[in-house]
Amino acid sequence: MSRIGNRSIEIPKGVTVTITPQAITAKGPKGSLTLDRHKAIDVKEEKGELIFTRRGEGKPDRAAHGLMRALTANLVVGVTKGFERQLEINGVGYRAEVKGTMLVLTLGFSHPVEFKLPEGVTAKVEKNILTLSAMNKQQLGAAAAKIRSFRGPEPYKGKGVKYIEEKILRKAGKAAGKGK
Repeated sequence: MSRIGNRSIEIPKGVTVTITPQAITAKGPKGSLTLDRHKAIDVKEEKGELIFTRRGEGKPDRAAHGLMRALTANLVVGVTKGFERQLEINGVGYRAEVKGTMLVLTLGFSHPVEFKLPEGVTAKVEKNILTLSAMNKQQLGAAAAKIRSFRGPEPYKGKGVKYIEEKILRKAGKAAGKGK
């Protein structure tokens, strides 16, 4: 029994959901997003809600049940509110700036790192906080992970790029004067 797959999705006002045999499309105030349907999951719209049922009881069908419901919920939230991800840049001289669709990061290398933002992802920088926003949650997460990978946080001083809610386990440095 899928706890997530059995829950219905309420369609907010101003959002239209189109269901075809191949895809689910949501249109809202922020734009339009499309999701390919899984062949083992049936989707119906009843009384302003989307209901998901699976055709079989096999393990792949049960796994896809909750997944399709969660991805469709992300579609509906994306076209109404959108998603946001914040990254914190720590380190002396470490900074970021947005130049059009390019994000220029100074992360202690001999050269600045230039990252072209994917279409649909926007960025803004305030002090050392980089805020990414987009309609598509998967695209936003991939862009944030790529930016973090340029200089991940290190455990001794905490320098690098980290998610704002991420906790870094700090290590003690080398102990001075022991051993001899």
